[in-house]
Amino acid sequence: MYAIVRTGGKQYRVAVNDILRVELLPGAKGDEVILNDVVMLSDDQGPKTGTEVAAASVTGRIMQQVRSKKVLVFKKRRRKNYRRHQGHRQDLTELKITAIQ
Repeated sequence: MYAIVRTGGKQYRVAVNDILRVELLPGAKGDEVILNDVVMLSDDQGPKTGTEVAAASVTGRIMQQVRSKKVLVFKKRRRKNYRRHQGHRQDLTELKITAIQ
């Protein structure tokens, strides 16, 4: 059984006991998170979408709050001595999926 959930503007295919890194979700380590935006649900009877999954939810536990690897942004204008460096690290939440209902 698996589900496709939407969180942080992205869609993820999840199953029970999967570990998933998503955009930052509020909460501390060990907190329970419920993802209600289920796009598709698949079990032994086949995939279900739309109104069939309106009441479905995916439950997970926060394993840790982490930051991604640094992405460097470099801007330059040739022959003008213009150079700018900027770095970005995205805050992420690592979830362990505990249940799909």
